[in-house]
Amino acid sequence: MDKQELGAFLRSRRERLQPQDVGLPSGPRRRTPGLRREEVAVLAHISTEYYVRLEQGRAASRPSGEVLAGIAGALRLTDAESDHLHTLAGTAPAKTGLLQREVRPSILALLERLPQTAGIVVSAAFEVLAWNDLAAALMEDFAVLTPDERNLARKAFLGSSRPEAPMYGISDAAEFRLNVVMQLRSTIARYPTDPTVTGLVDDLRDGSPDFARLWERREVRGAPVLTKTFRHRAVGEVRVDCDGLALEDSDQHLVLYSAPIGSPSADALALLNILGSEARSSAR
Repeated sequence: MDKQELGAFLRSRRERLQPQDVGLPSGPRRRTPGLRREEVAVLAHISTEYYVRLEQGRAASRPSGEVLAGIAGALRLTDAESDHLHTLAGTAPAKTGLLQREVRPSILALLERLPQTAGIVVSAAFEVLAWNDLAAALMEDFAVLTPDERNLARKAFLGSSRPEAPMYGISDAAEFRLNVVMQLRSTIARYPTDPTVTGLVDDLRDGSPDFARLWERREVRGAPVLTKTFRHRAVGEVRVDCDGLALEDSDQHLVLYSAPIGSPSADALALLNILGSEARSSAR
């Protein structure tokens, strides 16, 4: 159980709620934001003293699943936030060792069988582990990059000092950065001893005020379903559906970028396939 992070997460979720959000009267003006600790305890059907110890990181024992379910309901947690709560409390299945970075051969073969779809495999720490030729043409030639340079989180927050030039010209750069922060918070809870994960978060907190600000919000949610626009120097705007498929056994994601058949963006992807290496050299 990560007592300190559990307490900080509970406090951040409590402070975002107002009494009317949970059916309580507002009452007199409050000195601090959010619900009072005793109000959360009543809603969760636990003692105020025990909830205070949890939030202050002083609980002597791990809370039961029943207690966590009560707290999750009291704080109106989403499914993703509830899963994160259980991970912090040590009641979720624990990941041991390091992130798995070897991609299954069947997934590598699948990438090559998708000539009209750009695909990459990304670790839980946003490392690009595998890609097909169309992804290299649409994004960049990952083969010539170091592992750190292939990390999408580093690229999103540390890759450019010019906000008007987001990586790969994507249209949703701000939303992507927010998603990176929320996913990394879940990742570090699952892999608290992986030096690559902890080092990545430390580097981002030290090197990016924007990341540090978002990190302190302690938000957690599942990956969104996105439509993304790439601005490519060779073929212009390419609007694609972005679908992430979880590879549960390795804690990786297969990310696929595709366009509706017959659309201008599908034609642009087909042209990128033809341009090949020339397109890769022109990609952002």
